[in-house]
Amino acid sequence: MEQTAISVSELNAYVSTLLSSDSVLCQLCVKGEISGYKRYPSGHAYFQLKDESSSVSCVMFKGNFSHIDFVPENGMKVRIYGRAGIYAVDGKFQVYVSFMQEDGLGELFKEFELRKERMAKEGLFDESHKKPIPYLPKRIGVVTSPKGAVIQDIINVLNRRFPNYDLLIAPSAVQGKEASAELIKGLKMLDSRDDIDVIIIARGGGSMEDLWCFNDEALGRAIYEAETPVISAVGHETDYTICDFCSDLRAPTPSAAAELVMPNKEEILSRLDVSGGKLALAMRNFMKNKSHQWESLTKHRALLAPRFRIEKEMQRCDVLSSKLSEKMTSSFEKKKGIFTTDLAKLGALDPMKVLLRGYSRVTDTSGKTVDSVKCVNIKDEVVISVSDGTIRSTVSKVEPKEGE
Repeated sequence: MEQTAISVSELNAYVSTLLSSDSVLCQLCVKGEISGYKRYPSGHAYFQLKDESSSVSCVMFKGNFSHIDFVPENGMKVRIYGRAGIYAVDGKFQVYVSFMQEDGLGELFKEFELRKERMAKEGLFDESHKKPIPYLPKRIGVVTSPKGAVIQDIINVLNRRFPNYDLLIAPSAVQGKEASAELIKGLKMLDSRDDIDVIIIARGGGSMEDLWCFNDEALGRAIYEAETPVISAVGHETDYTICDFCSDLRAPTPSAAAELVMPNKEEILSRLDVSGGKLALAMRNFMKNKSHQWESLTKHRALLAPRFRIEKEMQRCDVLSSKLSEKMTSSFEKKKGIFTTDLAKLGALDPMKVLLRGYSRVTDTSGKTVDSVKCVNIKDEVVISVSDGTIRSTVSKVEPKEGE
């Protein structure tokens, strides 16, 4: 007997009916850690809820956010309430979340935010304080666990990019109560050395609880006060810690830190080859230009016949000297004529010349010119100046002109 076939849509609809009719699945309460959280412009949010071994897709529609008093973030441990179902279009199993509450780790998030805000106000995250990372560090210090994949990832990347590196590891726990103290100790040890150019603090991914030692305030301050540039490479790209904000550079992963701290040797050699070729070409062009200039100068008639050049310049000097002499003579005669004319005009105004022609000048005893009969009285003494001396006389009579 041939079995009746059903469509994919019918299958998804049937499974959805089964899920919605189940008394447990239609009133779920699930706890776990948020991962891959993303909220779209529509206001709906999609994420994974995971534990140590499994994960489940979740969706929370815009209207349900009015029921919660916090902002969900990756790494938060929460309890979600809702129903299980499938998305009919692709048959994907997911939980439709109607309500969410923090599950224990909420206090850590609050502490993290408070600590971050307090340290930011103190200026511990200021960009102006951050030191540049050296381009080719002679020796790299790494504070991390000496065991595990992190240090191996760093070494592998460095081996691939620049095998001539020198690495010093400061062993430290990267999780647990004692981890922050060990991290600080390793950091200070490396910073105290004169042969360390840059320090990497590294650890792989984990939950917020796992990474909590990297949120230690004392560790953040030690990074800020370090004289050696520090790169923070903690967790995955979506994980942020106090170390990231205090460090001089944040790398999204430990492998990325190794790439940031050391350039690719092959790329450097390639750039050097290109630069060397450009330099050699520039030198050849420079020498070629100078050679052409030299050939041009050696063929110049000033060098081929220097006597001809000297004689030409001597003749030119003679011509210029003659012109200068003529110019000076002409200018002198012109100035001499002007001077003679001015001298004659000045001589015509000389009072002594007037006296030589038979005129005289009459003044009183104080030297005031007597130019009117009203200036003297009978028996006044007057001085008469003539061309060869003076005559003193007494007024015996004053005869004004008629009509005056």
